[in-house]
Parts: sequence; C-alpha cells; structure tokens
Amino acid sequence: MKDNGELRWDARLRRYEDVRELIANAAEPTPLLRLSRTVPDGASSLFLKLEWFNPFGSIKDRTAFYLLKGMEERGELYGKELVEPTSGNTGIALAALSAIMGKKLTVTLPDGVPEEKKLIMRMLGAQVWPTPDDLCPVDHPKDGAIALARSMIDSDQGRAHYAMPNQYENADNVRAHYETTGPEIWKQTEGRILYFFAGYGTCGTLSGVGRFLKEKNPEVQVVAVEPQKGHRLPGLKNLQESKTPSILDQEVIDHVIRVDDDPAYAMTKRLFREEGLIVGPSTGAIVHAAVGFGGGKKGVAVGISPDSGFKYASYFADVLGDEGNPQS
Repeated sequence: MKDNGELRWDARLRRYEDVRELIANAAEPTPLLRLSRTVPDGASSLFLKLEWFNPFGSIKDRTAFYLLKGMEERGELYGKELVEPTSGNTGIALAALSAIMGKKLTVTLPDGVPEEKKLIMRMLGAQVWPTPDDLCPVDHPKDGAIALARSMIDSDQGRAHYAMPNQYENADNVRAHYETTGPEIWKQTEGRILYFFAGYGTCGTLSGVGRFLKEKNPEVQVVAVEPQKGHRLPGLKNLQESKTPSILDQEVIDHVIRVDDDPAYAMTKRLFREEGLIVGPSTGAIVHAAVGFGGGKKGVAVGISPDSGFKYASYFADVLGDEGNPQS
C-alpha cells in the first residue's frame, strides 16, 4: 500500500487535527496530582486537578467551549460579534476559540487584571477594554466590566450586532463541569472523593462539579473558597462586593472559607518551591483553605488548580520584592 505521507487523527497517540480536541474530557482528563509536601501529616489526602493542562491554559477552556457550542446550536452566533466580561481566563479561551471560528471578540476587564492576560488576549485578536469598577452600581462595586458589556448589547442596535456568552448566567457553564470535570474527578479518585474545593468566581465549577459529585455520593462535602473584600486574587470573587452569579447552586455548597491575600500568596510560593508547581494565586488560596479545613480529617480531597502562574509574573514580582535578586 502506497504511503501518501498523510497522518490522520489518533487520540491513542495524542495526535490531533484541531486544538479544540485538546480540551479535557472524561476520556482524556487533566491530571490529578497528590500534594505530598505542603499537606501536614495526618491530614486528608489532597489532590490538585491541574486545569492548566488545557490548551489555552485554564479551567475556563471547558467553559468557553461549552458556551460557544451551545450558542452555535441555538443559532445565536450567526452574523454576530462576541462581547464578554471576564477576569482573563475565559477571555483568553474565548479569544482563541473565536479566532478559530473567524469571529470578532470584545472583552471587558475589571481593574487589576494582570497585564500578561491582556497581552495574550490581544495577541489572539480580541479587543480589550479595561473597565473602572465605578461603572457599576454601589451595591456591586466590583462589577464594572459586567455593566459595560451589558451596556453594549442593551440597545436594539447592540443586540443586532453583538452576542454575549454570559458565563455568569449561562447554564452551559455549569453543564461543562457537570459533564466533564465532575466525571473526571469521580473516575480519577475511583469514587473515593469526600471533599471538593473550588473558588467563587462565575460559580460554574462549584455548581457543576458539586452537583455531579453529590448525585454520586451525597456525603461529599463541597467547600467554596472566597477572597476577602478588596482582594488581589484574580479569578476569584467576594460575593459581598460582586453580584452572586445566577448559575450558583447554593444547595451544593456545604462550607464557605474566606482567605486573605497574604496566606494565599504564601501558599502559592510554597507550591512553587516545595511541590515544583507553577500555579496561579487562586490555586494558593484554594490549597490554603483545603489544608486548614482538612486538619484532623481523613479521606480523599480534591482542589481545583484553575491556571498556571505564567500569567501572573507582574503580581509575583510585587510579592517577592528583592528576594532572590543578587543585585539588590
């Protein structure tokens, strides 16, 4: 048989024809890694779900894929440009997917999004609009980016021109994690998971994974990690200063743990230096909460590691100061 030199798609060899095929699913999950150095002896076994193994670098790759897939199936994308408020990771994933689809994307960003994320979205072709928090009503002072995105589509002309995936209200966000992240965790822990930790953000992960795990075992405890007001932990939301996303399923939340910036960044540094994990600060917050919660408890715990630390170099420079700089 003549070899024409063409190699076809073969998942067994991890050979693909489209970057979207690299987004995690139950057959090819993101890794689950046990923390063996940062967890005290005698505490529950804590595993991290390393979501930065997704092709665009975060757990939001799953969300963005499901959001656009649902909109396409419902005929909501035809002839429209996209606009979406984001703290960065969903925007990066949407920008990559939009580029593949030939769609234009505008993202509105809250104050404090790292410059690295803005640059990545611009490299992918998105229009990036940093947004002052004070554009939003006083009762939700951190939702300026959401208010700006909504203002772009509120008029008849705007609705004709733009479509918004709306990760804070779109049930496809929850479905992404109910159908992929949750089943992956259940399978990877052989059904032995007892504790699940994730941060308050859009709340798709907490709602989707929490719902799936509790259907499998009602004894699983779902723990939401919330930053303090005025925090500097990108991707996480304090629900006293931000509107609670409508997709949050409060019934699956068993505990809420508040985390300050300093211990979150201290744990992030520990994960770098003790586990060799280059993670973002939200991972540090989640692990700090899980370690504190798990003291004296037995059983398998899983925390989400939403993204890597490469997009936060400017933040880490502030945290480190002159540490490690021989010229200081």
